[in-house]
Amino acid sequence: MAKVAFLGLGVMGYPMAAHLKNQGGHDVTVYNRTSTKAESWVAEHGGAFAKTPAEAAKDADFVFCCVGNDDDLRDVTIGDEGAFATMQTGSIFIDNTTASAKAARELYEVAKVQGLGFIDAPVSGGQAGAENGNLTVMCGGDEDVFAKAKPVIAAFAHMVGLMGPSGAGQLTKMVNQICIAGLVQGLSEGVHFAKQAGLDVGAVIDVISKGAAGSWQMENRASTMAKGEFEFGFAVDWMRKDLSIVLDEARSNQARLPVTATVDQFYAQVQAMGGNRWDTSSLVALLDRK
Repeated sequence: MAKVAFLGLGVMGYPMAAHLKNQGGHDVTVYNRTSTKAESWVAEHGGAFAKTPAEAAKDADFVFCCVGNDDDLRDVTIGDEGAFATMQTGSIFIDNTTASAKAARELYEVAKVQGLGFIDAPVSGGQAGAENGNLTVMCGGDEDVFAKAKPVIAAFAHMVGLMGPSGAGQLTKMVNQICIAGLVQGLSEGVHFAKQAGLDVGAVIDVISKGAAGSWQMENRASTMAKGEFEFGFAVDWMRKDLSIVLDEARSNQARLPVTATVDQFYAQVQAMGGNRWDTSSLVALLDRK
């Protein structure tokens, strides 16, 4: 059993912290910017809550974090009352936020100077994956630090991989989002076409999902897309945040992402329709609108 802190109890962090406590058997202290959420977590799962990241991280062996963006990440690490101020030499910070590779490398260097380990470890699998402890975790950092962190991360994951040095986890998450963006747009067009052609969408999906067109998105979202139901997890606002990180990185490394850039603008149109909190499969709503 390790002493663990978890910073950020959103739709992902809340169940991830619970798995560390209940499945991993760790001693968990949580922090959330809105303290009532932390109090609710403790009432449900036990453990303890702290009023600041620094308080939560004090004496912790591992400090996990799942917050909104680069600025939030810097705030809970090196900001006033940030976790780095109280973490002990040899302890490890594991960042599950989807953030930029630049921020990951920056914080890795700060942590290294202070004698801390730092792993950028964004996740894939959405809210359902977090709740079921079935996430994929893409890590960047030093091999020896990763080896210590992997068994702890495994409490909420079915796949944990080291992708390379600091920043590589975030870059891998960008690849993940690039693939999802293009795939969901293709699936949206397929569902829309089937409806326009007068086909039974369910029957079509049942057949083609067993062939080369099959995907997780098809298996899990095609039927709800056909019904115009978009309340299943990862929101359009968050996808646009992730795609902005992707496109910024592409400008830096000169990658050409024409489909990703186009789909990002389609998501902007979904936002203009009021679909900010719809899940990412709502791209089909643009095609179905009259």
